[in-house]
Amino acid sequence: MAPYQTTLLIDDDKFTNFYNEKIVKKYNAFDSVQSVNSGADALAYLQKAMDGLVKKPEVIFLDINMPAMNGWEFIEEYSKLDKAFTADIKIIMLTTSSNPKDQEKANDSYFINGYINKPLSITLLDEALNFEK
Repeated sequence: MAPYQTTLLIDDDKFTNFYNEKIVKKYNAFDSVQSVNSGADALAYLQKAMDGLVKKPEVIFLDINMPAMNGWEFIEEYSKLDKAFTADIKIIMLTTSSNPKDQEKANDSYFINGYINKPLSITLLDEALNFEK
């Protein structure tokens, strides 16, 4: 597996982002790990990346259940971004949701490349990054 430059963690829980950041850094496949606490902050980060102000993420780990803008609402807004920019970004849903409809929706989404349950681990990370939709 080729190393990635940047990953973006999107989760409203700061401890979860902290924990996931540690796991991702331990994995040694990423040069940079960024984390945000909302879908709106993630969209702002992606806009900055499109403007060349921050590194573009190659992988996004997205929580489903967040206040204000949940993971599905983020995907809806993400789908409106420049396709040339988003074409090579992998999005992995990382969730505690046990709702089978969330899994089905993720499988049916063009933008979502994987769906894994929290907590993140090296094994789950390996499976997610090697998953091809």
